[in-house]
Amino acid sequence: MSEKRVYLFREGNATMRDLLGGKGANLAEMTNIGLPVPPGFTITTDVCTEYYDNNRQVPSALMDEVRQAVADVEKNLGKKFGDASDPLLLSVRSGSKFSMPGMMDTILNLGLNAETLKGLVANGGDERFAYDAYRRFIMMFSDVVLDVSKHSFEELFGARKKAKGVKLDTDLDAADLKAASEEFLAFVESKTGEPFPSDPWKQLELAIEAVFRSWNNDRAIVYRRTEKIPDEIGTAVNVQSMVFGNMGDDCGTGVAFTRDPSTGENSLYGEYLMNAQGEDVVAGVRTPVPISELEKQNPAIYKEFVEIGNKLEGHYKDMQDLEFTIEKGRLFMLQCRNGKRTGPAAVRIAVEMVEEGLITKEQAVLRVNGAHLDQLLHPRIDDVYVTDRNILPVTKGLAASPGAAMGKAVFDSDTADRLANAGEKVMLVREETNPDDVHGMLASQGILTARGGKTSHAAVVARGFGIPCVAGAEEIEVDLKNRKFVVNGHEVNEGDIITIDGSTGELFLAQLPLIAPDVSGTFGTLMEWCDEYRRLKVRTNADNPRDSQQAIEFGAEGIGLCRTEHMFFEADRLPIMRDMILAKSDAQRQAALQKLEVVQQKDFEGIFEVMDGKPVTIRLIDPPLHEFLPSHEELLKEVTELEIAAHMTGGEAIKTVLEEKQTLLKAVEGMKEFNPMMGLRGCRLSIVFPGIVEMQTRSILGAAIKLAKRGVKVLPEIMIPLVGHVNELRAVQTQLENVAKEMLADSGTNVEYMFGTMIEIPRAALTAAEIAEYAEFFSFGTNDLTQMTFGFSRDDAEGKFLGDYVEKKILPTNPFESIDQTGVGRLMRLAVEEGRGQRKGLKCGICGEHGGDPSSIYFCHEIGLDYVSCSPFRVPIARLAAAQAAINEKQAVKA
Repeated sequence: MSEKRVYLFREGNATMRDLLGGKGANLAEMTNIGLPVPPGFTITTDVCTEYYDNNRQVPSALMDEVRQAVADVEKNLGKKFGDASDPLLLSVRSGSKFSMPGMMDTILNLGLNAETLKGLVANGGDERFAYDAYRRFIMMFSDVVLDVSKHSFEELFGARKKAKGVKLDTDLDAADLKAASEEFLAFVESKTGEPFPSDPWKQLELAIEAVFRSWNNDRAIVYRRTEKIPDEIGTAVNVQSMVFGNMGDDCGTGVAFTRDPSTGENSLYGEYLMNAQGEDVVAGVRTPVPISELEKQNPAIYKEFVEIGNKLEGHYKDMQDLEFTIEKGRLFMLQCRNGKRTGPAAVRIAVEMVEEGLITKEQAVLRVNGAHLDQLLHPRIDDVYVTDRNILPVTKGLAASPGAAMGKAVFDSDTADRLANAGEKVMLVREETNPDDVHGMLASQGILTARGGKTSHAAVVARGFGIPCVAGAEEIEVDLKNRKFVVNGHEVNEGDIITIDGSTGELFLAQLPLIAPDVSGTFGTLMEWCDEYRRLKVRTNADNPRDSQQAIEFGAEGIGLCRTEHMFFEADRLPIMRDMILAKSDAQRQAALQKLEVVQQKDFEGIFEVMDGKPVTIRLIDPPLHEFLPSHEELLKEVTELEIAAHMTGGEAIKTVLEEKQTLLKAVEGMKEFNPMMGLRGCRLSIVFPGIVEMQTRSILGAAIKLAKRGVKVLPEIMIPLVGHVNELRAVQTQLENVAKEMLADSGTNVEYMFGTMIEIPRAALTAAEIAEYAEFFSFGTNDLTQMTFGFSRDDAEGKFLGDYVEKKILPTNPFESIDQTGVGRLMRLAVEEGRGQRKGLKCGICGEHGGDPSSIYFCHEIGLDYVSCSPFRVPIARLAAAQAAINEKQAVKA
């Protein structure tokens, strides 16, 4: 921990993010490269840690260092903090190592009181400006420090505008704002029982503490959990001299990006407002105008801003998010940071920066993350459907975050969160969002707001999380009280279906079909670069030709998991499967198996044809047989109702149905298990009922032989699941080897095939050397391996306590989302090492859901797996993560 608690901007630099936070480090860097940055200082993240370690008490010596830093700023500007004649006013902002836009608290105009207000009026020459600054300060300080909600102040201010018959803040004169300030002060005292703090130094101390406190507000915690930002890093506090965008028409404020954060286009993108403060832009209080208008309004300022943007992008070699203020015709830079961007923008920017010579291909691959690619694959509205039916949007707002979304309209975040957790698709509709809405935004399919621009809270958060968003749809009138909105004569109530297009800003009052996007262009270029660097192969989990084809289009190099039981659940196969299970004789069972063999062979033919010589790992039947039968509870209810009906009517037809249902119930009861997950399933089922897997092996080899005769190369890998003891594998594999050899001999055709097993029981991992005597490949089934290693039932654990475990830091992450490298990972590493020690070149892969998780893929690379397998739409993410793992390994070796 650093002994120095406070750093002036000129004392820091961009490498000090851990200590100064991202905002503080970048303010220091901008200062040191000569940009116009208002002077100030940063209180380190270490002090935040001290604050929480010391039972939420600010270190006693901190304010002495703060006073020294303020004195330096005073000397720089020739103003005095708290001076009644020419006061220095300050902004106090948070700033952690990682950007968390809107998640923590900010206070502007700090230092104002009845005395300093007079000095502000005297020096600014504008009483209206001074009282505008004062009422903003009272509202922000009260909300952040005194826990008096800003919504209450907004209601008071709104009532004042309504009473005067105006809509805009700028329509109120100095007298109105003075009265508003006095009303705010009285309101604060009525709520807190104490006068509003007037001592500037006390204001500053309380504000610094409030920023530290905001590190653990609800919205910041939710954001960190979603973005996987560590809780212990804390936030810095940035104290900076105020510059004012609300002193008149030659003043303004804005937010801009050096490239379009939605599309990645290499052009300046942003918005600004004249005669306003920064909160007006990001909070959507007024609808801002495009940054391009500044070129017409003030060409010199615009030119200077463009030059600064280009300089910063070249310096940081990344797209920059910039905040600026114009005070009396002079430009000041308040912040720069690497800009949040959509998935399409991230890919385009990375590729184009390589083409421009700013970064290398390796840097481009590392710069894009899995979430970016996930966004890139967002669905879009079916244009043909819309055009053919002449469906028109009811209104159009700003295209704030791309992708189309559909769901039920809801009007508050708690409702959105509750309905989403119940499985509903919801669309959050708000007048404007604020940081308290984050949980509802994350739960929603899309977001629609009536106010705010492309840099509003709704837009920034939606883009950051890849949620489609239409902002600033000003024709919408949201009626929160009556849970509805009205737009152009249409009334939409809570629960009505709406569709938005975040790429065009359009709103439709209908449920429109959405289709998957095409991926090409810069996406294809980036994927080619990933394939140059990665060592891990990427396969897909697919059970039918359609999913297999989709995966091939996304770059899959084979199938790592084909679940054969999924084929039995289809409507035309399930009755046959039930006939087989309920057969009263071997002849009946064999007849059913022959029917299943025919349809299953056709399935495999379709998959093999699509894969065209790529390996296909097929898992033999895994679930217990009762899963193919009706539920015990439903059958028991049916039988009871039929028994009552039969007793009352005595009809023969009812008795016949009753006998059938009773037979079925008896069969289900006979198969019922106390713990099915650890019961008669997998290879155990294959040993007790060998006919099923023999049929499956015949259908696999039958399909392979048929296609081989047509000249199609086929590489089937037959996987025997749930092996815990080598003798289980030996018994099943020997039996199925005989079936395979007999079929190939009869056909006179040579087909390459292999038998392997899924490592999903801890004992199998611990005895991998024995198992590798027979298994020609290992595939890690990390879902079951995690369940059995932890002793968790996933369905119960995730619904009842895993969330609490992660929140309370009992576990760092949900082990079903990312591999538990310490426990489950150790078993995997051991199995790979011992398996390959027994069988040189043993093929090892992973086919659980972890195969599409980037951090798990890094681990799979580390322990030397040959491939990962994931769902078709995760294939590009897996290709990216595999490349990043290889690049990171290479860079670590160089270091």
